[in-house]
Amino acid sequence: MARVLLFGRLADIAGWREREVEGASLADIRAALGADAMLAEALIGKGVQVAVDKVIVRGDGPVAAGSEVAFMPPMSGG
Repeated sequence: MARVLLFGRLADIAGWREREVEGASLADIRAALGADAMLAEALIGKGVQVAVDKVIVRGDGPVAAGSEVAFMPPMSGG
């Protein structure tokens, strides 16, 4: 299982910030989170970044048991 973290509006949409999710790849994790249609759509939104063990990952990739997977929405500053 991986520790999944959601930040910003992604956590607001899901109604949670941290959860254990089963999956051997980012595709598996996204599929597991896809049970919530609104969250699934938000996770593939423009500018959403994914980090596995604090390293930004593009596309799919393996996720080891005990890894931390963070989904981060686009940031804006002022």
